[in-house]
Amino acid sequence: MSDTPAVAAVPTTPASESTGTHAKATSAASASASEAGAARPGRRAHIALYALQVVLGLFYAGASALPKLIAHPSAVQSFHDLGWGSGAMYTIGALELAGGIALMIPVLSAVSAVALIALMIGAFITQLTAFDGQNAATPALLVVPLALIAWARRHRTAELLRLLRFRR
Repeated sequence: MSDTPAVAAVPTTPASESTGTHAKATSAASASASEAGAARPGRRAHIALYALQVVLGLFYAGASALPKLIAHPSAVQSFHDLGWGSGAMYTIGALELAGGIALMIPVLSAVSAVALIALMIGAFITQLTAFDGQNAATPALLVVPLALIAWARRHRTAELLRLLRFRR
């Protein structure tokens, strides 16, 4: 028996070859990382925009439409002060509910945003004329994220049109 430890044979390559291979692998990895980094902002923006759609959709469905649809006393009083009655209150509540739900459905998001913008312009004008501008800032401010959604999701409108034409 020998007292010297056995040494495993390790294949060796010249330093220039191993450095070149390592450099190629490193540059390929950094290139794919930079491509992924370049793709990340688009992905993050898409996720942030969809989160905005969900938040606005829940706002319209819950905080805006629900009081009108359940005839909350504050909503009833507002529509009574306008002289519009309960029919207009339920109609606007239903439109807000439909718009809020459609805002969260990808193929309907752009069309819904445009419809809600029209509704907010009407609410803004109503707030200015009938209520002395008391809450006019709310519908005016809501137009900004809705316009962003309508513009960013405009390709969905073309997709919706293709779906509607295909059904004919």
